[in-house]
Amino acid sequence: MRILALEPYYGGSHRAFLDGWQARSGHEFTLLGLPAYKWKWRMRHAAVTFAEMVAKRVDQGQRWDAIFCSDMLNLPEFRGLTAPHVAALPAVVYFHENQLTYPQQRAKERDLHFAYTNITTAHAAEAVWFNSAYHRDIFLEAAATFLQRMPDYSHAEMIDGIRDKSVVHSPGIHEFPARGARRDGPLRILWAARWEHDKNPGDFFAALEILERSGLDFRLSVIGESFAQVPDVFAEARHRFADRIDRWGYQESREEYVAALLDADVAVSTAVHEFFGIGIVEAVAAGAFPVVPRRLAYPETLAALESDETAAIFFDGSVGGLADRLQELAARQQTGPLWGATPQRGRLAMRRYHWDRIAAEMDAAMDGLC
Repeated sequence: MRILALEPYYGGSHRAFLDGWQARSGHEFTLLGLPAYKWKWRMRHAAVTFAEMVAKRVDQGQRWDAIFCSDMLNLPEFRGLTAPHVAALPAVVYFHENQLTYPQQRAKERDLHFAYTNITTAHAAEAVWFNSAYHRDIFLEAAATFLQRMPDYSHAEMIDGIRDKSVVHSPGIHEFPARGARRDGPLRILWAARWEHDKNPGDFFAALEILERSGLDFRLSVIGESFAQVPDVFAEARHRFADRIDRWGYQESREEYVAALLDADVAVSTAVHEFFGIGIVEAVAAGAFPVVPRRLAYPETLAALESDETAAIFFDGSVGGLADRLQELAARQQTGPLWGATPQRGRLAMRRYHWDRIAAEMDAAMDGLC
């Protein structure tokens, strides 16, 4: 199958997703991507830009069997601007995120135009893929509520149609090398997430302050992608915990990123927004013990881990609850592996997300579309 893949925001997790699938797919991809910059502008102009790019390839004789795009594309607009035979191709839209439920940093009116673009793109597509059932469910609920508020011609019936063609396809991950013997030292705590408000870094660092005041020794690695506006709490934390830091900031190479995950004892999330949790999944696949709030996509993503032995992976979502859990794990670390009698438990459970399996599942789903 020949797939025309259109990604208006070709960077970060969007890029990793397409690159990972394409590398292991049995299908032939034509991948058109735009720089991951100014997402609002990308959502506005991408349909026009891609229509022009596709027209050049059509003139060169290229043809495709299906379209694959992300939630950042206005699919109906693209179809209206591209060649008729391209517009007629079956299309899949993949929702990495959505603009209906993405948390706002400041109390301001949500830009509903982008939210409506998400809805009409899902309506126009032949299949709608979500990265988790949690994401699918909250999007459909929010979309229904949104349309019901419209003064007339709400087209609320679109939601039933979108629901009927919605399925879950998790993103994939690469396999991590085996861990060596643990280095001596205190509990090594890892934060591996975007440096943005929706990941709730303030609660993470507040919990570490409690640990510090209690006299608990620990080491700290804070990694992840940052952008122009970084929450002030990161600079404050870097100063406060300076003598505890092993790694700080974006890891420039895959090798550095893998090394950070392999070195961590625990990987922590305090997110208030998470549709899948790729950073935590990769940390667990590298052998780290996850400590995450029992909310968002985490109970689904980490469902294979939940048992009496691993109950400590979930905390109640509070600062105090996180501090207590980390203190418990620091004590457990002194007596043996955090995973107990099955030290490979996390790594084995995360094999379900390896790209070899995920790519084959998505290839089969694309085959069924045509």
